[in-house]
Formats: sequence, structure tokens, C-alpha cells
Amino acid sequence: MPYQINSTGIPIEPEEGRWMPKPLLGLDGNGRPIYPATRQFELRWGLNTPGQLWQLQEWFQTIGATGTISADLPRYAWAAYEFRTYSGIYMQEPELNKFFTENYTDVTLLLTNITTEEV
Repeated sequence: MPYQINSTGIPIEPEEGRWMPKPLLGLDGNGRPIYPATRQFELRWGLNTPGQLWQLQEWFQTIGATGTISADLPRYAWAAYEFRTYSGIYMQEPELNKFFTENYTDVTLLLTNITTEEV
């Protein structure tokens, strides 16, 4: 099953996806780590033409402006590779890296505010 946002495919299928590590917010009085309650998921494209990036940006402007979204993502820390629909997610604007022969490299899109089942 491919990645989906609001039950529809992403215009350009990402090459990679990954759950981001939770940032350490600090330590409690006993020295135990404190983490945020939600997670982030990063989608990545290695190389995009200007036309592909335009298509991705237009899609973001349409979907991202609606507020929260739902996303079909690989289940976090699960026994099998399967997708699950997570809701109440925010999508950040695509982030660009350097140009390489008139193309964009390492385009990323970050999905935030994801509540996952804890193992």
C-alpha cells in the first residue's frame, strides 16, 4: 500500500519515508528522559525536476491549507510492515536542498503531531 494523504495518493511517490526520533525535552527530577507525546514522519525525494517540485508545492498548498490531515503511513514499531491511517496530523511545507544540474535535491516533507500506539 503506498503513502496516502486524505485517502488520495501523493502526486510524486516518495522514494523514502521514516519515523523521526523523538527529541529529548529534558530530564525529570529522577533523571528519566522526557519526550513529546507525538511523533513526526519524514517523506523524502532524492531528485526533483522544477516541474515535479511545482506539482508537489501546488499539492501542498491545496492539502496543507485545510488544517489537519489523515495519512496512511507504515505502522510505528509494529511486528509486520503494514500501513495504518493516522489522523489529526499537520503537514509542513516541502523543504528544498541544493540544486544539481537544474534539479532540486533531497526534497523533504515533514508530517507532525502523530499519535502512535506505544509498544
